[in-house]
Amino acid sequence: MKILAIGDTADNMKTLQKFAKKSTIHLINFPRKQDALKTLSDDVEFFDSLLISKQVEKIKMIKDKYHLCIVMGWAAARVAYLAGLNYIMYFVGGDIVTPPFVKNSKVDYLKTPITNFNFFERRFYKKVFDNAIVCIAPTVEYYNPLKKYRNDAIRMDMIFVDTELFNENIKPKNIEKQKFTFLSVQRIGLEKGFDIIWKAIKLCKSDFQVLQVEWFIQNNEEERKINEKLMKEKPKQVKLIPLIKRNEISQYFMFADAILGQMRRGIQGGIERDAAFCKKPIICYTNPKRPSIINGKEILPPFLPDSKEPEKLAELMDKMVESIEFRNQLAQDEFNYIKKLSCPEKVANEWEQIFDNAHKKYNNINRKSSKISISVESFIAKWIEKLYYVKKMKQKNIKSWGEKEYKKLITE
Repeated sequence: MKILAIGDTADNMKTLQKFAKKSTIHLINFPRKQDALKTLSDDVEFFDSLLISKQVEKIKMIKDKYHLCIVMGWAAARVAYLAGLNYIMYFVGGDIVTPPFVKNSKVDYLKTPITNFNFFERRFYKKVFDNAIVCIAPTVEYYNPLKKYRNDAIRMDMIFVDTELFNENIKPKNIEKQKFTFLSVQRIGLEKGFDIIWKAIKLCKSDFQVLQVEWFIQNNEEERKINEKLMKEKPKQVKLIPLIKRNEISQYFMFADAILGQMRRGIQGGIERDAAFCKKPIICYTNPKRPSIINGKEILPPFLPDSKEPEKLAELMDKMVESIEFRNQLAQDEFNYIKKLSCPEKVANEWEQIFDNAHKKYNNINRKSSKISISVESFIAKWIEKLYYVKKMKQKNIKSWGEKEYKKLITE
């Protein structure tokens, strides 16, 4: 089966492309900017325009080569919808926690909404969401919000690790190390629990350093101010380092003594899963009331701590520094768990079963819609793009891509 993938997050589609056995995945991603230049693979096809109309035209030209479409992110879903496709939506982050079709959608740790779309934009994104033929989310963190809007939502806890990039045989980065070193390659922000992490580090009694990539979660002005405050309160043990390229992260994992993960959501992200396959001990808050589902069975992840209290985290960090036996056992337990959860061949097989079921039901990549309706919506979208989208997003996009690259990406 030939699958068209539009958009990617944390190289999920790229890994599916690599490990799928019965399906051929063709991935088209959006032009990369800033941190994405290092955190996402570059050996894929990219749209050559930021204009939605041009992206839709590109997909319409090639869509009949494929049996199904899968999208990650609202920008990708928007393109698939306007191109008249049958598409699967896969949510792995906050896209479904703060969906654009909900007015003033926000997260519980911020006062300011993440999205502030007008009525017509919200109505459009609700149509994009409702027209997805399948909606999938991993873990209860994302499945519960999805289930609130789609009774047919699918929970799929098994999620990829690219074991060719991340494994225990990777050679460590050749960096001088004078003391015990925690490595943190996650973005700085409240979402990852850095208020908790900073407090805990200041309570620690052992001697160590934390290498933290200088990378921020900054969706709005409130988060920018919070990050400024966090940086002013940064513990003396924390040293900022540049963002690391994805294909080099495993070398840094192997160099470090332990990995410092997130402390708010109670689940593991890509960083924790990747590091576990390198058999490095990882600190990551696990909510004891949120087990994962693997092969139909509930399994509680062995990651520690099971509390978000800074005092508990400080005790755990000190124990990690002081006991090699504890580190080795924790690393082995985490590896055994992640091997069951994220074996890429098993995850790819689960995806291909979903593709088979969807293709049997819909049998065509083209959505059954009125050609007139699709043409009218495409015309309206192009008109809005010229009068509104380009103007509204201009300064933000220039800041992201630079003026020269931006002009090239919006040339019709």
